[in-house]
Amino acid sequence: MKNPDFSTFPIIKTPRLILRELSAQDALPIHALRSDPKIATLTGRVPSTGIEDAMAHIYKIRKLIESNASAYWAISLPDNPSLIGTICLWNLDIENEVAEIGYELLTEFQGKGFMREAVNAVTKYAFEEMEVKTITAFPAANNIPSVKVLKMTGFKRDSKSYQNVHEDSVDDVITFSLSVPVH
Repeated sequence: MKNPDFSTFPIIKTPRLILRELSAQDALPIHALRSDPKIATLTGRVPSTGIEDAMAHIYKIRKLIESNASAYWAISLPDNPSLIGTICLWNLDIENEVAEIGYELLTEFQGKGFMREAVNAVTKYAFEEMEVKTITAFPAANNIPSVKVLKMTGFKRDSKSYQNVHEDSVDDVITFSLSVPVH
Protein backbone atom coordinates (compact mmCIF):
# COMPACT_ATOMS: atom_id res chain seq x y z
CA MET A 1 0.00 0.00 0.00
CA LYS A 2 1.31 3.40 -0.93
CA ASN A 3 1.64 6.11 1.68
CA PRO A 4 -1.54 8.08 1.06
CA ASP A 5 -1.31 11.65 -0.20
CA PHE A 6 -4.63 13.47 -0.29
CA SER A 7 -3.11 16.95 -0.78
CA THR A 8 -4.79 16.93 -4.19
CA PHE A 9 -8.07 15.38 -3.17
CA PRO A 10 -9.30 12.72 -5.63
CA ILE A 11 -12.65 13.43 -7.26
CA ILE A 12 -14.34 10.23 -8.42
CA LYS A 13 -17.11 10.24 -11.01
CA THR A 14 -19.50 7.40 -11.75
CA PRO A 15 -22.41 7.33 -14.20
CA ARG A 16 -24.78 8.75 -11.55
CA LEU A 17 -22.58 10.24 -8.84
CA ILE A 18 -19.78 12.64 -8.06
CA LEU A 19 -17.60 11.82 -5.06
CA ARG A 20 -15.92 15.05 -4.04
CA GLU A 21 -14.19 16.73 -1.13
CA LEU A 22 -16.34 17.72 1.83
CA SER A 23 -16.77 21.49 2.31
CA ALA A 24 -18.36 23.96 4.75
CA GLN A 25 -21.29 24.25 2.30
CA ASP A 26 -22.16 20.66 3.25
CA ALA A 27 -23.03 21.61 6.85
CA LEU A 28 -26.83 21.45 6.45
CA PRO A 29 -26.95 18.05 4.72
CA ILE A 30 -24.25 16.70 7.08
CA HIS A 31 -26.43 17.78 9.99
CA ALA A 32 -29.47 16.11 8.36
CA LEU A 33 -27.46 12.92 7.84
CA ARG A 34 -25.93 12.86 11.31
CA SER A 35 -29.13 13.83 13.15
CA ASP A 36 -31.35 11.22 11.46
CA PRO A 37 -32.39 8.89 14.33
CA LYS A 38 -32.49 5.79 12.10
CA ILE A 39 -28.97 6.41 10.77
CA ALA A 40 -27.67 7.26 14.25
CA THR A 41 -29.06 3.99 15.61
CA LEU A 42 -27.48 1.92 12.82
CA THR A 43 -24.11 3.66 13.15
CA GLY A 44 -24.12 3.62 16.95
CA ARG A 45 -23.50 7.32 17.41
CA VAL A 46 -25.20 10.14 19.26
CA PRO A 47 -27.27 12.22 16.81
CA SER A 48 -26.00 15.66 15.80
CA THR A 49 -27.63 18.46 17.78
CA GLY A 50 -27.11 21.33 15.36
CA ILE A 51 -25.12 22.99 12.63
CA GLU A 52 -22.25 23.55 15.08
CA ASP A 53 -21.90 19.77 15.44
CA ALA A 54 -21.92 19.39 11.66
CA MET A 55 -19.25 22.08 11.25
CA ALA A 56 -17.11 20.45 13.95
CA HIS A 57 -17.44 17.12 12.11
CA ILE A 58 -16.43 18.74 8.80
CA TYR A 59 -13.45 20.39 10.49
CA LYS A 60 -12.38 17.06 12.05
CA ILE A 61 -12.66 15.28 8.69
CA ARG A 62 -10.68 17.98 6.88
CA LYS A 63 -7.88 17.61 9.47
CA LEU A 64 -7.83 13.83 8.95
CA ILE A 65 -7.59 14.35 5.19
CA GLU A 66 -4.83 16.97 5.57
CA SER A 67 -2.84 14.50 7.69
CA ASN A 68 -3.46 11.73 5.11
CA ALA A 69 -5.17 9.64 7.79
CA SER A 70 -8.35 9.12 5.75
CA ALA A 71 -10.16 9.90 2.53
CA TYR A 72 -13.72 11.08 3.03
CA TRP A 73 -15.92 11.89 0.07
CA ALA A 74 -19.17 13.84 -0.11
CA ILE A 75 -21.54 12.01 -2.46
CA SER A 76 -23.61 14.20 -4.77
CA LEU A 77 -25.53 13.91 -8.01
CA PRO A 78 -24.04 15.36 -11.23
CA ASP A 79 -26.89 17.85 -11.69
CA ASN A 80 -27.04 18.92 -8.02
CA PRO A 81 -23.95 19.58 -5.86
CA SER A 82 -25.88 19.06 -2.60
CA LEU A 83 -24.53 16.22 -0.47
CA ILE A 84 -26.70 13.09 -0.38
CA GLY A 85 -24.27 10.93 1.59
CA THR A 86 -20.67 10.25 2.49
CA ILE A 87 -18.17 7.45 1.98
CA CYS A 88 -14.71 7.08 3.45
CA LEU A 89 -11.57 5.02 3.65
CA TRP A 90 -10.10 5.24 7.12
CA ASN A 91 -8.19 3.24 9.74
CA LEU A 92 -5.47 3.01 7.11
CA ASP A 93 -2.95 0.31 8.02
CA ILE A 94 -0.02 0.86 5.66
CA GLU A 95 2.07 -2.01 7.03
CA ASN A 96 -0.69 -4.60 6.51
CA GLU A 97 -2.11 -2.85 3.40
CA VAL A 98 -5.62 -2.60 4.86
CA ALA A 99 -8.21 0.18 4.86
CA GLU A 100 -11.67 0.30 6.39
CA ILE A 101 -14.65 1.57 4.40
CA GLY A 102 -17.57 3.43 5.93
CA TYR A 103 -20.58 5.14 4.40
CA GLU A 104 -23.98 6.66 5.02
CA LEU A 105 -26.75 7.99 2.81
CA LEU A 106 -29.70 10.29 3.44
CA THR A 107 -32.79 8.11 3.80
CA GLU A 108 -34.60 9.57 0.78
CA PHE A 109 -31.75 8.36 -1.46
CA GLN A 110 -31.52 4.84 -0.01
CA GLY A 111 -32.65 1.79 -1.97
CA LYS A 112 -31.73 3.28 -5.37
CA GLY A 113 -28.33 1.68 -5.86
CA PHE A 114 -26.38 4.88 -5.15
CA MET A 115 -24.33 3.42 -2.31
CA ARG A 116 -23.53 0.27 -4.24
CA GLU A 117 -22.21 2.50 -7.05
CA ALA A 118 -20.16 4.60 -4.61
CA VAL A 119 -18.71 1.54 -2.84
CA ASN A 120 -17.67 0.01 -6.17
CA ALA A 121 -15.96 3.28 -7.18
CA VAL A 122 -14.14 3.72 -3.87
CA THR A 123 -12.96 0.10 -3.67
CA LYS A 124 -11.63 0.43 -7.24
CA TYR A 125 -9.79 3.61 -6.19
CA ALA A 126 -8.39 1.90 -3.08
CA PHE A 127 -7.09 -1.11 -5.00
CA GLU A 128 -5.77 0.72 -8.07
CA GLU A 129 -4.55 4.08 -6.74
CA MET A 130 -3.70 3.38 -3.10
CA GLU A 131 -2.63 -0.23 -3.72
CA VAL A 132 -4.63 -1.46 -0.73
CA LYS A 133 -4.74 -5.26 -0.52
CA THR A 134 -7.79 -5.65 1.76
CA ILE A 135 -10.75 -3.43 2.57
CA THR A 136 -12.72 -4.12 5.73
CA ALA A 137 -16.18 -3.06 6.90
CA PHE A 138 -17.86 -3.39 10.29
CA PRO A 139 -21.62 -2.85 10.05
CA ALA A 140 -24.01 -3.41 12.93
CA ALA A 141 -25.63 -6.82 12.49
CA ASN A 142 -29.06 -5.16 12.32
CA ASN A 143 -27.97 -2.76 9.57
CA ILE A 144 -29.51 -4.92 6.84
CA PRO A 145 -29.17 -2.29 4.05
CA SER A 146 -25.43 -1.95 4.71
CA VAL A 147 -24.92 -5.72 4.85
CA LYS A 148 -26.79 -5.99 1.53
CA VAL A 149 -24.57 -3.32 -0.09
CA LEU A 150 -21.44 -5.11 1.09
CA LYS A 151 -22.59 -8.47 -0.23
CA MET A 152 -23.65 -6.95 -3.57
CA THR A 153 -20.22 -5.34 -4.00
CA GLY A 154 -18.29 -8.55 -3.40
CA PHE A 155 -17.42 -8.28 0.29
CA LYS A 156 -17.37 -11.57 2.18
CA ARG A 157 -18.51 -11.98 5.74
CA ASP A 158 -15.72 -13.04 8.08
CA SER A 159 -16.29 -15.40 10.98
CA LYS A 160 -15.40 -12.67 13.49
CA SER A 161 -18.05 -10.63 15.23
CA TYR A 162 -18.02 -8.50 18.34
CA GLN A 163 -20.11 -6.16 20.44
CA ASN A 164 -19.87 -2.39 20.36
CA VAL A 165 -20.83 -1.02 23.78
CA HIS A 166 -22.39 2.47 23.94
CA GLU A 167 -23.67 4.52 26.87
CA ASP A 168 -27.18 3.10 26.65
CA SER A 169 -26.97 0.17 24.25
CA VAL A 170 -24.91 -2.69 22.84
CA ASP A 171 -24.62 -3.40 19.11
CA ASP A 172 -23.65 -6.69 17.56
CA VAL A 173 -21.10 -5.91 14.86
CA ILE A 174 -20.15 -8.24 12.02
CA THR A 175 -17.03 -8.08 9.91
CA PHE A 176 -16.67 -8.10 6.15
CA SER A 177 -13.64 -7.91 3.90
CA LEU A 178 -12.80 -7.56 0.23
CA SER A 179 -9.37 -8.45 -1.12
CA VAL A 180 -7.68 -7.07 -4.20
CA PRO A 181 -8.84 -8.97 -7.29
CA VAL A 182 -6.29 -11.44 -8.64
CA HIS A 183 -5.63 -11.01 -12.37
